[in-house]
Amino acid sequence: MYTEKLEKIFKEIGSVSMKKYITIIIIFLSVLLLISGCVNNEEASQQKITIAEQYGLAYAPVQLIKELNFLKAADPDLEVEWKQLSNTTSIRESMLAGEVDIAFMAIPPFLIARDKGMGWKIISGLSESPLGLMTNREDINSLADFKTDSKIALPQPGSIQHILLSMAAEREFGEVDRFDEQLLTMSHPDAMNALLAGREVSAHFASPPYLFLESREEGIKKILSGREAFGGDFTFIVGVSTEQFYGEQPQNYSNFLEALGKAIEFIDQKPDEAAEILADNYNLEPSEMRDYLSWSGMKFTSKIKGLDKFIDFMAAESYLEKNSYQYSELVFEENLAGEKAISEEGASQNEE
Repeated sequence: MYTEKLEKIFKEIGSVSMKKYITIIIIFLSVLLLISGCVNNEEASQQKITIAEQYGLAYAPVQLIKELNFLKAADPDLEVEWKQLSNTTSIRESMLAGEVDIAFMAIPPFLIARDKGMGWKIISGLSESPLGLMTNREDINSLADFKTDSKIALPQPGSIQHILLSMAAEREFGEVDRFDEQLLTMSHPDAMNALLAGREVSAHFASPPYLFLESREEGIKKILSGREAFGGDFTFIVGVSTEQFYGEQPQNYSNFLEALGKAIEFIDQKPDEAAEILADNYNLEPSEMRDYLSWSGMKFTSKIKGLDKFIDFMAAESYLEKNSYQYSELVFEENLAGEKAISEEGASQNEE
């Protein structure tokens, strides 16, 4: 009798133990699958990089990275997605959504977003470039000739063109916001078309190749250069990336910097070949492209110039809330060695 009861108890215990054992196995396998999925997702994210650029000749090295597959050469398994966006606002929104890893823009809009808490930093300089305020009006020969109804096209408020115009207005009139009510947000291609058609706008603060194309048109003239507005040389376009991408994908970050260096070197050492490759991207003949790449003031370099001066002006005029920044707050550590050289660079006073 007792034997039968004990056998029954042991069977029940065994049944319970087996159920617990099976449950433990299921949980263990589920955890393994979850970890495996996370690893696979992480590996997948490591195999893709999304790069955003804007319109203009200043982005030529980025185009070469794409055309010559410099990133694929470093990592054949890497998937590279390219996006062309119209302004920094679009880039910032895409980065916040995790849709862009590396992008290119001018220093002022980068600073404004950083000042508002955007978690990005500069990875490298890209280009210096002539900029010009071009007009189609015979009666406009200087900033003083602009009437209140004269519209000025530029990429967006807070763009480098806007800040340069504000610098010139502050210097000439003591009014940093003198032209703010006259600004129209337009992409460079649309602004050039509007200027040449004589509709909507009286002026366009243009960058190459639009600046070069407009300068060759009858009835179009330049009344202010970017260099005159700034008071010297400055970096036009820099590369930026998020701190998250920098921390999570160091190899892709490093590969991109290497590819960028190769592209800049390619333009410098093989300008004719670069022009042949890039001409179709800008709807230009190779000979025109070659001329534009070597235009006075056009320079492709990873060095960063003018950062301090932009910060000083923008902080003084309340475009930035913070009055000063450490270089390390704005630039990833690979470029920190250039801090002294950048801070000591004097702006040449030659005309464009």
